[in-house]
Amino acid sequence: MGNCCSDVAGGRAAIGGTAGNLLNPAHAPNDAVDNFLRSRGYHGLFSQIELSFSASGLRDRDVLSKSDPMMVLYARGKNGALEEIGRTEVVLNSLNPTWIAKHTLIYHFEVVQVLVFRVYDVDTQFQNIDVKMLKLEEQQFLGEATCALSEIITKPGRSLTLDLHKEDSIRSTHSQNCGKLLVHAEECVSSKTTIEMILRCSDLEHRDLFSKSDPFLLVSKVVEGGNHIPICKTEVIKNDHNPTWKPVFLNIQQVGSKENPLIIECYNFNSNGKHDLMGKLQRSLVELEKLHSGGQGENLFLSAAVGHDSHKVLKSRLFVDKFAESVQYTFLDYLAGGFELNFMVAIDFTASNGNPRLPDSLHYIDPSGRLNAYQRAIVEVGEVLQFYDSDKRFPTWGFGARPIDGPVSHCFNLNGSSHYCEVEGIQGIMMAYTSALLNVSLAGPTLFGPVITNAALIASQSVLNGGRKYFVLLIITDGVVTDLQETKDALVKASDLPLSILIVGVGGADFKEMEILDADKGDRLESSSGRVASRDIVQFVPFRDVQSGEISVVQALLAELPTQFLTYVRSRNIQPSL
Repeated sequence: MGNCCSDVAGGRAAIGGTAGNLLNPAHAPNDAVDNFLRSRGYHGLFSQIELSFSASGLRDRDVLSKSDPMMVLYARGKNGALEEIGRTEVVLNSLNPTWIAKHTLIYHFEVVQVLVFRVYDVDTQFQNIDVKMLKLEEQQFLGEATCALSEIITKPGRSLTLDLHKEDSIRSTHSQNCGKLLVHAEECVSSKTTIEMILRCSDLEHRDLFSKSDPFLLVSKVVEGGNHIPICKTEVIKNDHNPTWKPVFLNIQQVGSKENPLIIECYNFNSNGKHDLMGKLQRSLVELEKLHSGGQGENLFLSAAVGHDSHKVLKSRLFVDKFAESVQYTFLDYLAGGFELNFMVAIDFTASNGNPRLPDSLHYIDPSGRLNAYQRAIVEVGEVLQFYDSDKRFPTWGFGARPIDGPVSHCFNLNGSSHYCEVEGIQGIMMAYTSALLNVSLAGPTLFGPVITNAALIASQSVLNGGRKYFVLLIITDGVVTDLQETKDALVKASDLPLSILIVGVGGADFKEMEILDADKGDRLESSSGRVASRDIVQFVPFRDVQSGEISVVQALLAELPTQFLTYVRSRNIQPSL
């Protein structure tokens, strides 16, 4: 599933299958709408990827002829277990095969998807058997390779060459040369074909006692079994029985095809999340296009009581004021065109975290190796984002502490240097964090302004230098921000830059004020001078809400990031270099 939304910039940003934050326009009370969507199965970014394969320099296992290779593709789960995804055909007598069979995967931005490729020489006696029926233990193993799907799609041309090795050679200092495997990825074209619609209703019924209704539309696709999967919503329009919503954008991949039936439901918004159904309509994109070309409206209806096939036709009508089809560049197009996501980290060292030497401290380093909440957030987010940063050098800061022989600092280099802030890789962040705990005194208060300003400075310098980089700052904190207005000012200013900010709240503090910074919880941020943020760049997640195992920190945090990235590049008409 993907999504669309009604804000023009935000809606365009959503093409490519992004969900999570739908970039609600200012003054649109959509929090309950978002909760409503999530309860019905709304999910984050995905895109359909087709993988193709070839190999070179395979080992020859046949005596009188060359090997007859077949490749088997697996996905490795978090527990290490392998799930077979598919098999290629057998290529006869070849040490440099190019397989015709391709395999389609769904790429999830917020998840590290580990793939395992195994190549086998299929014995002659089995070559008339369907490859799906072959017993792999009866074939000769030629070698295997492993990578993350993210590694393939971020490479130039979306092609990655992997060294094949024997299973036992992973632990050997003298790895056997078993040839090479070339994996190429293509994003399915249907995900780029975009439909833009302007939808309008007339003569909606009164549902509120003392005011007009507050309508919004929800568009769902019909899947097998008759279930409805939500793929799009509009903004809420207050007090209007003849609303015209801002443009919505759907991609064909979300819908399946232009002939697939869609359910368009009109709801009256209620802040408690129990929205009233005001009427609905079932039509395909083809039929909606005809509605537009004919200029005619279609009556909404309400289903009759359970057990009755009839339905009540309403005087309320739906109109399609605009229907336009185009091709949009996707998130993966920009990655293939050389754009990178650069990871940054800022860690809270205020005294409210507790003495790091005591087990009840949020900064306690467990000798058993069990990660504390700060370490988990760094690892989980960093493991995903590191694939999108070619040099893997990450600016890393601390705040709210007193370095040795110095005053309290609200933005100091975690590596201890006075000249540079970068560390090498995720392991470098973890080492700098552990070292800093031994070399600073926890203090306070909790100020975000300085680290956001520092991150914004790096982002602005990149823009001036023509860099094709988008920056992602992860702030991990245990307390409510003290400089709330200064933080808002910094965020509003930064909203014009290629920058997103992820905030993880750890510990048991009341983070309600923190949620103000996350604009999908209400209105867009406003600075002290009255300027409104050009876009939402913040995602806040309390760690305690996501550590139950149902959803990981990284999925909760990163769901909005592709949308925020696309909103930035599209609002500035930045094209990928394809």
